[in-house]
Amino acid sequence: MKRLIAFVIFLSSVVISAKQPIDGIVWIVGENSILKSEIEEQRQIAQYNGTKFDTGNANCIIAEQIAIQQLFLHQATLDSIYANEGQVSTRVNMQINQYIAEIGSQEKLEEYFKKSLNEIREEMFEAIKRQMIIQEVQQKIVGNSKISPSEVRKFYNGLKQDSIPTMPATVEVQVVRLEPQINEEDKEAVKERLRELAERVNKGNADFTMLARLYSEDEATAKQGGDLGFFGRGMMEPEFSNIAFDLQEVGKVSRVVETVYGYHIIQLVERKGDRINCRHILMRPKVSNSVKTATLARLDSIANEIKNNRLTFEEAATNFSSDKNTKFNGGLMSNANNGSTRFEYQNLPADIAKQVYNMQKGDISTPITMIDPQLGREVYVIVKVKDKLDSHKANLTDDYQVIKRYCENVKSQEILSKWIKNKIKDTYIYISPEFRQCKFTYDGWIK
Repeated sequence: MKRLIAFVIFLSSVVISAKQPIDGIVWIVGENSILKSEIEEQRQIAQYNGTKFDTGNANCIIAEQIAIQQLFLHQATLDSIYANEGQVSTRVNMQINQYIAEIGSQEKLEEYFKKSLNEIREEMFEAIKRQMIIQEVQQKIVGNSKISPSEVRKFYNGLKQDSIPTMPATVEVQVVRLEPQINEEDKEAVKERLRELAERVNKGNADFTMLARLYSEDEATAKQGGDLGFFGRGMMEPEFSNIAFDLQEVGKVSRVVETVYGYHIIQLVERKGDRINCRHILMRPKVSNSVKTATLARLDSIANEIKNNRLTFEEAATNFSSDKNTKFNGGLMSNANNGSTRFEYQNLPADIAKQVYNMQKGDISTPITMIDPQLGREVYVIVKVKDKLDSHKANLTDDYQVIKRYCENVKSQEILSKWIKNKIKDTYIYISPEFRQCKFTYDGWIK
């Protein structure tokens, strides 16, 4: 099945008016233009992500994908569809952390993309926001048509043997997570330290950027003096944004603000309309070794209660787990990539994947320590393997939901393809000569 958008575009597309100089413009879709440099940039991102192109010239494929996005974005404008900036910000932070973990360091990431982290973050924000808008438009076009079990069976039975997908090995995992509790004295000590730093800057006795380099625990921004770059109100945690946007005097440092990431002080750098540029210093209270030991012991005790059948794993998750995403679902983890509860091993958090790889169905682990990728701090978990499946040809017994989604995707693709073909007919399109020999998925681009 051809995918409408073959890969996620993480960096922003540069959209300029057709009235500007024609240098660099290779496509015009309606009122929006596509630059050659934009296509090159997306090719670089695709290369970084290991994207493989089925056939044809990569630049041709990327150009058509961007053009299709422009069609959907134009429809979003007509339908007044917008993205939730808070959700966008969460996805940006997770993606930045994943990139840094994969490439090794912030410096290597900046070197690869030849951009500062702030530039990458801001451009990624715009790209993910567009992606979410496009998904909303597509959902509106497709609608909420449901597929019955008989339709799924008919679809599966109609597949040729070589069209039935091979399912990778997957696992269903339940977790109970505990976070070490930090006492009020340690919290107050961190807040007092931040108050001292803020006072030094506000009195003119210290430079905020130097203090951020020395003391901030936000590794992504500390080396840049805590600089966050320009952001809108919805791009940060609400508690953070409320304080940052209340700052009126450039250079002034805020009071201490608490978020899920820790405690911050914020300095206003510049305002541009409804966006601001700020610096921040992040500090987190340290967990004492005695508290860590006690937390692990408590989790070990919970694990023993489960193993001795005095407590079910589901009850343990509901009563004790600090993981809000799983505690009311019996501890069962959900795969954000596809909405199912099955994970390929590489899509699990690395520490959990390593733990469950050699476990059998029904096994419960000893307590393990892992870093929460979003919060950047240690948490402790016990893991249960609810189910395991080896690699196999998809079948209706084990993979009904996968086959159902496959069927739904085929149906959705047919609806979207029809919409795109009609939209191309009704939209002004200009393509520069160097792209007119391309073999496109859709007819009608060249008029």
